[in-house]
Amino acid sequence: MSTIGNVIETVFDNVLYAGRLNRSTKVTIEDVAAEAKVSISTVSRVVNGRYGVAPATDARVRAVIADLGYEASLVARSLRNHRTNVLGVVVTDFEPFSAELLKGAARFIRGTDYELIVYSGVRHADYEPGWEGRYLSRLSGTLTDGILIVTPTVVDIPGSSPVVAVDPHLGPSRLPTVDSQNFEGAVTATRHLLELGHRRIGFIAGRPDLESARLRQQGFRSALDQSSIDFDSELLKVGKYTAESAEGPATELLRQDDPPTAIFAANDVMAIRAMEVARGLGLRVPEDVSIIGFDNIPESALTQPPLTTIDQSIQQMGYEAARLLVELIANPDQAPQHISVPTRLVERQTCRAIGSVSTRTWRKAREARTAEGGTAGTIGNDEGGGK
Repeated sequence: MSTIGNVIETVFDNVLYAGRLNRSTKVTIEDVAAEAKVSISTVSRVVNGRYGVAPATDARVRAVIADLGYEASLVARSLRNHRTNVLGVVVTDFEPFSAELLKGAARFIRGTDYELIVYSGVRHADYEPGWEGRYLSRLSGTLTDGILIVTPTVVDIPGSSPVVAVDPHLGPSRLPTVDSQNFEGAVTATRHLLELGHRRIGFIAGRPDLESARLRQQGFRSALDQSSIDFDSELLKVGKYTAESAEGPATELLRQDDPPTAIFAANDVMAIRAMEVARGLGLRVPEDVSIIGFDNIPESALTQPPLTTIDQSIQQMGYEAARLLVELIANPDQAPQHISVPTRLVERQTCRAIGSVSTRTWRKAREARTAEGGTAGTIGNDEGGGK
């Protein structure tokens, strides 16, 4: 549906082209005027809600607009009103994380007059730090009123358009930012495995250049340290938050002479690939190895067995980012806000108790952890609970 690197105007019904099935060209204001038998200026007044048009004429013009599928262009709207009522979203690629963010942003704008357009810079994201600046210049001004940037490599971007950064590489800056409690979520995931009796826990880290990946690794190591378990560098492997990047690390972990009894992957995409690798090696999940992820993307509930994971409320991140951006457009001089969305454990069926830890002992530990309270690390159930 989309062409990489181009504005995707059809994603959220921002269709600017002909509405009639038998038309092959864009409907213009001249077409509307001719069909309604009025002047172009009259159509303009109707489109912009101005006074001076008789009710009957107004109704006739609106009927023709609906029939022809006419839509004023964003550029024309911007030049006329100094507003487009459009929010731009810049992403590196269309993968599960960005897709969930877009759902959240779309949910927010349903109660507003705003629309969304999405721009992908996947061609440059892997090897050109700062690529976002070029794409911001293309979207800002006449196309959009403000822009959401997803996982930008830089966050102090010059420009006059309002900008909100989501999950930036380097963490919060002078821009408004939205992320999740990555450190706390990783602590929760690791504690869950420890409470199940696991002591040799493999960790597949995310991209080293991302602050979220660094915080998740720090949370993993902190939970081990709090339980007086020495960190074993042989159990740490690095991926890139992609399925392909997790295959080698998962294979290396599971083929060790003394393999881990559990694997914590820094996102669900890598955890799902780790499950596939385990299956390919003849191992059962969770009977032979427990696996936990991070994100709670929709695919995590569809694996066999369903993946235990950390929910970082990705859609809520998108919702909050869109809300911040609209507030920033209305009040451009306000101080930057930094929102960190809570995380929680979602128990499914890929983790089990081992060794001397009985199911009863584990559940008591879980109940005690829940009783401690707090938003980050709250233990929840989803899709049938854990084993």
